[in-house]
Amino acid sequence: MSPLILLLIGIAIVVGGILTLRMHAFLALVLAAFAVALLTPESALQSYAAKQLKKGDYSAKAAAAFPTKPAAARVAEEFGRTCTNLGLLLIMASILGEAMLLSGAAESIASALLRTMGAARAHWAFFITSFFLTIPVFFETTFYLLSPLTKAVARQTKRNYLLMVMCTVAGGTITHSLVPPCMGPMFVAVALGVPIGRMMAMGCLIGFGAALFGVAFALWSNRHHTLEVPAEDAAIVENAMHHTLPPLWLSLIPVTLPIFLIALSASINSPDPAPGVFAAVVRVLGEKEMALLIGALIALGLLVWKRDRAATNKAVGHALTTGATVLLIICAGGAFGGALRHTGISEQLGSTLSGMQAFALPALFLITTLVRTAQGSATVAMLTAAPIAKAFIESGHAHVNPVYFALAIGCGSKPFSWMNDGGFWIISRLSGLREDQTLRTVSPMMALQGVAGLVLTMIVSLLWPMV
Repeated sequence: MSPLILLLIGIAIVVGGILTLRMHAFLALVLAAFAVALLTPESALQSYAAKQLKKGDYSAKAAAAFPTKPAAARVAEEFGRTCTNLGLLLIMASILGEAMLLSGAAESIASALLRTMGAARAHWAFFITSFFLTIPVFFETTFYLLSPLTKAVARQTKRNYLLMVMCTVAGGTITHSLVPPCMGPMFVAVALGVPIGRMMAMGCLIGFGAALFGVAFALWSNRHHTLEVPAEDAAIVENAMHHTLPPLWLSLIPVTLPIFLIALSASINSPDPAPGVFAAVVRVLGEKEMALLIGALIALGLLVWKRDRAATNKAVGHALTTGATVLLIICAGGAFGGALRHTGISEQLGSTLSGMQAFALPALFLITTLVRTAQGSATVAMLTAAPIAKAFIESGHAHVNPVYFALAIGCGSKPFSWMNDGGFWIISRLSGLREDQTLRTVSPMMALQGVAGLVLTMIVSLLWPMV
């Protein structure tokens, strides 16, 4: 059976299972992985094993045994490989975000920006806060945190509530798809072999530029649409910024220190590892798992100081519960991607797309967008598109750095947010937007950001291919 047909079968199971049968994303991805693995012919498995042997990834014994492995064993192996690569990263990121939220560190950052920029520029404060806060915290968590603050500021200033809501979405939603340690971009970066530091830097660069288009659209929408703070929230939002918060400098450390350590480690290892004790220590501390562990421990220490040990244990437990759910979905996506690679899709895409390198980034963007629009989850859309990008890179026809493929996939996960997207309902319900208002304001803004991000990615890839 053709690898392209197997690819279409897998995508149909993922999209159809989630959208039509209302399956959980984990189950749909696992079923797709098993279906592809069961239908993959032995000849394709032999070719894959021979290629891995030539690359040095398989021993002669492993290559000989691989074609006779049961489909379930192949899927389980890919599932475990993904968990090995991402498990600690995602769980530490989840603990870090939960601790920052409960200790008040995240709110301290937001409040400081509001005081600095003033009421007239409050929308920029929410934009910047949401952009950087969503790096360690889920976008949904960021929006939950900032929602009462937008309402409090809007009640004080008597204006621009819609603008503040949209700028909060504009900042956080693009980071959610482009900058690790957010789950989607973390998975795509690891799957495509992109260094985490590079993905973070390029994700911030492209994401910030794309998000500015979102701010421009928000300013336009604010002139053409009106939104009032929901009446039922009037009595509670006044207390949003009146409890004691940790100092700003301390609140920033759990976020900035891991980023600094990862970036410093990347700099001393490029192009060749630097000698010396200091460089060796930086390499240890700058390992992405170690850096996030340090950030999580500092955030937990801050939570102990502001609350108590019981709150800390509760935060870790909740973070493990939510983080494990996301991790299982991502590992299922990794199993699906591995099953697709076993089919020989790399070679097939290489021959099909030979001479069409200029269309690779838009094609990946379109695939991600179609999956995102069909089933709602940006993360699942990125999981689905990542193995296709991996196959194209492995075909040898990619003439730009893999980071641009990862960015194109992230941008493609922005269009189009509608009723099948959980984030759509969170934004709508918390802000007081009706469904039709959300579709006229927030949804097109996110789509514009995705398209702008793709255009910026293509321009930068032409000017700086990094190959």
